[in-house]
Amino acid sequence: MEKEKKNIEFDEKQEEEEKFSFRELIDGSILNRRFIAKQRRFILLLVLIAFLSIANRNHAEKMVIMGDKLQNEVKEMRSHSISVSSELMRVSRESEVIRMVKQNGMDLEESLDPPKKLYR
Repeated sequence: MEKEKKNIEFDEKQEEEEKFSFRELIDGSILNRRFIAKQRRFILLLVLIAFLSIANRNHAEKMVIMGDKLQNEVKEMRSHSISVSSELMRVSRESEVIRMVKQNGMDLEESLDPPKKLYR
């Protein structure tokens, strides 16, 4: 019976040892406990979910930054397009074409006859 008593005492001591302490957390011996050993898969799942959450947030932030850059680029392109189209409108005026022809010394003359339709 003494052996049985010793086993009971030993089990009681083991239960007392399973209390949480900060020292066990720091030195890593808490990971050797039965409770923690049983929960390893769950803990690994939580760590995996945490990593995926962090990665997802970083990806979302990168996409937002890239979207802002693209919006700024679209604004710049739009303003460039407007300036180019206004320059084209200015250059394509009849008076501007005549001035450029004279300035470049081309021997072209303005036709005074109206255009004629060709019928089949």
